[in-house]
Amino acid sequence: MLFSPRRARNEEHEDEKEIIMKKVLVTGSKGFVGRNLCSVLRRREDIELYEFDLDNEPAELDVALQQVVFVIHLAGVNRPEDPKEFETGNAGSLKEICSKLQEFGRAPKIVLSSSIQAELDNPYGISKRRAEEALRRFAENTGAECVIYRFKNLFGKWCRPDYNSVTATFCHNIANGLHIQISDPAHEIDLIYIDDVVEAFIAELESVSPGFRFAQPLPSKRISLGELAEKIKSFRGMRTKLNLPDFSDAFERALYGTYLSYLNNQEFEYGLDIKTDQRGSLAEFLKSPSMGQIFVSHTKPGVTRGDHFHHTKTEKFLVLQGTAVIRFRSIQPEVRGQKSEGAEVIEYQVWGREFRVVDIPPGYTHSIENVGQDELVTLFWASEMFDPEKPDTYFEKV
Repeated sequence: MLFSPRRARNEEHEDEKEIIMKKVLVTGSKGFVGRNLCSVLRRREDIELYEFDLDNEPAELDVALQQVVFVIHLAGVNRPEDPKEFETGNAGSLKEICSKLQEFGRAPKIVLSSSIQAELDNPYGISKRRAEEALRRFAENTGAECVIYRFKNLFGKWCRPDYNSVTATFCHNIANGLHIQISDPAHEIDLIYIDDVVEAFIAELESVSPGFRFAQPLPSKRISLGELAEKIKSFRGMRTKLNLPDFSDAFERALYGTYLSYLNNQEFEYGLDIKTDQRGSLAEFLKSPSMGQIFVSHTKPGVTRGDHFHHTKTEKFLVLQGTAVIRFRSIQPEVRGQKSEGAEVIEYQVWGREFRVVDIPPGYTHSIENVGQDELVTLFWASEMFDPEKPDTYFEKV
């Protein structure tokens, strides 16, 4: 049975003016790039998507090619059992598409996923270069807009480990406690994030620039294999050390998200180190040199925590459950224009249902008391990670 194009639906917009549909064919739709791209295109109301892969019938490709105005050609071969498959899987597949389009008298825009190895004379590189040459001839013969992206090493969710992505292999193995092998830790590679690729392809659906061209290289991160492995290992160690990656770095954010996608289904959950005493319990949650740390506590009714101040560190208190009174006062009342014999005690009563945040400045001794009948649950943020060598914590009753 012929495949049906997929259209995104939104019931709320059925009565609005008709949307102009873009008919798009994605070949290699079940590969790494194809899965990520199609998952976005399926949600677009203005896209009529045709997906083609190895399990589709050749006749389905003919149907699509007679309909679409965009072809994003991702299908290809990079690790065949027989090197001859490089030619048929890379150059051959694109030549077939170009030949069919000319037979149908059609000239849709074609975007080709190629590789920087097209500059090399190995079997894979040669086959990619021949595909590029076939696309150039199609553009010259038909006037169609044809664009080639020469990609470096791609990474992101849904990439197959132990295949052609060292990042996927490292993430999968480290996430699952398996051994990784690095022949040369100093060897450097350039990595491009899959979401940047998807964004670039979608932008091509909006642009019109007839003729043949190579796309501008996408942003990439140059990193050694040794450094890449250590970064990913640090993500696994985060569950015990609690240290967040540097999320101000776009690459590190992307790599961390990629790592999490390779966790075993039973490994998404983990426990915290809970400290328990007569007051209740407390656990550190997250730490970062750039944003301090977050911890959470359970406090029994009638119990007061705190009665200390900091010279530099600041904090935020957020009661999630229960009722509390937060008290603090300056340890230098004359600075506030108050009498030296005693500073005013500032009080805030807070309830979990309101989610109100109280800021604790430096130089103020502070406490939080559970004045309710039930357990008090509080989220704390501190501007600095706790350093036992320099705790910046001095006890003084409010």
